[in-house]
Amino acid sequence: MKSDVALQLMANLLWNALLICGPLLGVTLAVGVLVSVLQVITQIQEMSLTYIPKIIAAVIVLVALGPWMMKRLIAFSTSLISSIPSLL
Repeated sequence: MKSDVALQLMANLLWNALLICGPLLGVTLAVGVLVSVLQVITQIQEMSLTYIPKIIAAVIVLVALGPWMMKRLIAFSTSLISSIPSLL
């Protein structure tokens, strides 16, 4: 395997990982910031208050985008596995 092929495979892997994980991480980050701002405004310093909205938001995103994430992951895995003979 040549180094340019390995770099292309790594670039595809990182790009797919970013696309699959991005929506989930972005939504939980946004919800975490909003809850933190609300805690600062209201001066409520309850630790469990930050986790519950993030978990609910993550579940909603996974239910809504889970099939798309799985299709993307399966397509990447299928293309990677099918390209193994041409890599040797």
